[in-house]
Amino acid sequence: MSDQPVPKKTSVFRKMMRWALLLVVVFGAVFFYFRYFWVFGEGAKAGELNYVVYKGMVFKTYEGKLIQTGLKGTQGSMQSNEFIFSVEDPEIAKTMMGNSGMHFNLHYKEYVRALPWRGMSVYIVDSVISMHPTSAGPNIISGN
Repeated sequence: MSDQPVPKKTSVFRKMMRWALLLVVVFGAVFFYFRYFWVFGEGAKAGELNYVVYKGMVFKTYEGKLIQTGLKGTQGSMQSNEFIFSVEDPEIAKTMMGNSGMHFNLHYKEYVRALPWRGMSVYIVDSVISMHPTSAGPNIISGN
């Protein structure tokens, strides 16, 4: 008798299962990338910075709101245009927090879905293009 090991035969079913598992993993990775990391769009928005806050239960993130000029009408009511966003960079967020109420021009990236550690919004501000004091208009409340 020979002492050579007998080669194992892998069944066709096992080979197919390995390929199916590999395809599922690759498809899942591609799906996850396009859903959470692919930049869907990017642009700039301008308006008066209402607030930037640092909040969260498990993941603390910077969240903010920019009030844009103009009004939008919805079924018999008027309201201001608001841009709700998240900020990843703490330095940008601290600059914005220290200048709340000023007019900002912000560059942002838009993702398909939000990630909890990136922020609650799909809009992520990545830079401040410009910042200047808001121009005080006429005092409408007192009528002067």
